Amino acid sequence: MNNKTAGLAAARSRGPSKRTGPSGPGIALSLGVDVGGTNTDAVVLDADNAIVAATKQPTSEDVTSGIRSAVRTVLGAIGERRSDVSHVMLGTTHATNAIVRRRDLGRVAVIRLGAPASTGYPPLTSWPADLRETVVAGSALLPGGRMVDGTPISPLDHNGVLRFLKGLDREVDAVAVCGIFSPSFPDQENEVEGLVRSVLGDSIPVSLSHDIGAVGLLERENATVLNAALYGVAREVTSSLLDVVAEEGLGAASVYFAQNDGTLMAIEFAERYPVLTIGSGPANSIRGAALLSDVENAIVIDVGGTTSDLGVVSKGFPRESSMPREIGGVRTNFRMPDVLSIGVGGGTRIDPVSGSLGPASVGHRLTSDALAFGGQVATLTDAAIVAGQVDGELGQRRLSAEPRVADALRFGLDRAHQWVAESVERLSNGKLDTPIVVVGGGAFLVPDDLPGAGAVLRPEHGDVANAVGAAMSLVGGRSQEISTYDDREEAVARASRAAIDRAIEAGADPLQVEVYDILETPVSYSAQQTVRISAKAAGPLSTLATRPCHKSLDQSTLSIP
Repeated sequence: MNNKTAGLAAARSRGPSKRTGPSGPGIALSLGVDVGGTNTDAVVLDADNAIVAATKQPTSEDVTSGIRSAVRTVLGAIGERRSDVSHVMLGTTHATNAIVRRRDLGRVAVIRLGAPASTGYPPLTSWPADLRETVVAGSALLPGGRMVDGTPISPLDHNGVLRFLKGLDREVDAVAVCGIFSPSFPDQENEVEGLVRSVLGDSIPVSLSHDIGAVGLLERENATVLNAALYGVAREVTSSLLDVVAEEGLGAASVYFAQNDGTLMAIEFAERYPVLTIGSGPANSIRGAALLSDVENAIVIDVGGTTSDLGVVSKGFPRESSMPREIGGVRTNFRMPDVLSIGVGGGTRIDPVSGSLGPASVGHRLTSDALAFGGQVATLTDAAIVAGQVDGELGQRRLSAEPRVADALRFGLDRAHQWVAESVERLSNGKLDTPIVVVGGGAFLVPDDLPGAGAVLRPEHGDVANAVGAAMSLVGGRSQEISTYDDREEAVARASRAAIDRAIEAGADPLQVEVYDILETPVSYSAQQTVRISAKAAGPLSTLATRPCHKSLDQSTLSIP
């Protein structure tokens, strides 16, 4: 692989090396865990990304118990080789669940630098009232921010920042700072961070928007505040995972978290940027499906117990959404995979009279509530069994459904097939014969003949593709620059260097990290020809990072380029 001097022209035309997993001296086995709404999956991979052990366990109400059960099962399967596990990777729904359920979120003081330009739309105006009441400890819209060319909108009001912080009358767990065009000009946000620590102390977590989202002000501000609200959740989940790792005798293993773009980040990085884990589940499935099927460009359908997530793998990585994404009713613009979720899962309910589909699901109660398991609820799994679409032990189960119910089940299954086909057509962008990779525990719900699609691939171990994706991922970083067209080459070089530096900080091998994607987008309504440049870098795990990670990093000591 190339180092920091890699040719950018080559980086534009190809993805990272095919060696997509941990390897090298001292790295023998990697353990990947992915927490879904229905199941928690775990796998152990060797240095060649071959599966040594795998399991699916029901996701528990507290999530952590399900992780513990899955980890213990795969470690029990490899016996004495557990001592060879040097890396543990987790994809988790903790952050998403906290936002959706409005639970365990911290109180955040919000500072926007943008007066007088942005006074017409105060911070967090579009937030749901209950979430705003739960999260916001106070907000201020103060002078500051810059124009697209770097010209200050107004000078930073240091005294205004200090007055706001000293006047807070509610408990504050974290501070979020967002300035207009700060991804290109972060100096004012950095100054405010220093002022925050001078008033609230060095231990207060501070979330700066130029580290979190893209240029759009409101969505970036929303993502930054959510990130600040999730610091407590991040500490809890990292502590719980480290406890499981220690309990199972893996204390020498390094722990990583999967992030939204299909790459990994070190546990210290995850503690500072928990919002970047929100889309890790679908991203893991897409990465794992690409590896298991040995394709780099395809549509991936991950069929779980509750939903089917459809995404696109491009050059081995998830295609990212170009549209703002809503999380718990809040629009954000941080990186997320372009995923279409539909209510087609193994536990999706079917009305036994009309055959109407969902949207409710029995979820992790499938093995107790579904007809095939002696329960009273008709599900898509029951429909697939009646239609003869299921192989193995599950397919051998027999249902004594009366003809009317059997007809309703078949009708519901036909509707599910139609829904999947329509969704594939939406993601294909008119490209016929695109390969379809089907993974997940409910993969049998996807037919082999999807109109307009290419070959339908069902790779071995596809039921645990999400955990495979977590275990084999590269470590990634990215950066964004805004530049005039005349200076774009220098901006590309700066963005590339910054992306590489962030990947190294997140745990990538400094000698093998490379830029794998550069995107240039014209900026509208600017006086000069202006372009936004986004660079992405990734590399295998650093062998130097193979060390215990049992101590949370002090927020004040982590330097982000």
